[in-house]
Amino acid sequence: MVAIALIVAAKFGLPILIVRYPFVAGWANFVLDSVDGDLLIPLGLLNEVYQPVDKVTDWVTYVAIVVVAYRDDWPIRRLMLGLFAFRSVGQVGFLLTGNELLLALFPNFLEPLFLVTVTILAFERVVRRAPDWRDRGFAVLSRYRWLIGGSIVIYKLQDEYFTHVANVDRSDFLRDLLGW
Repeated sequence: MVAIALIVAAKFGLPILIVRYPFVAGWANFVLDSVDGDLLIPLGLLNEVYQPVDKVTDWVTYVAIVVVAYRDDWPIRRLMLGLFAFRSVGQVGFLLTGNELLLALFPNFLEPLFLVTVTILAFERVVRRAPDWRDRGFAVLSRYRWLIGGSIVIYKLQDEYFTHVANVDRSDFLRDLLGW
């Protein structure tokens, strides 16, 4: 029970930390969100409890992302707000009906866009040590917007399908596909 409480607390705490530490907390939150079900359900948390907790903490993440985009005056902040509203329709619909198909019909494009953005900005600031790191980072995003956007769409559509439509673990799918 203590382990469940700690993981759930982390699921709420990491999204809040995104506001202060977008890159580190954003990626840590992504990793936790990728494995939380594999941890919480075997520990005894019922799926009927896990799903709403997961969707509420996801929504807290989305709010933190929009806060960062507006606070830091990102050129893509309106796009991020639109993606937040779009995904929120699916989140609220799922919470009200329990129908996972709504999550697949309103994919989460916001979080991968955020992670790509903070990664590019961190690269320009920390690795390249560019004095105009912010401008350079958003120039990269703009220059490669179709590649980045297309990659995010493809990634999220398959992710939402496997997670909310087929309800298949990707590891099992790949193992079966490759005959391992």
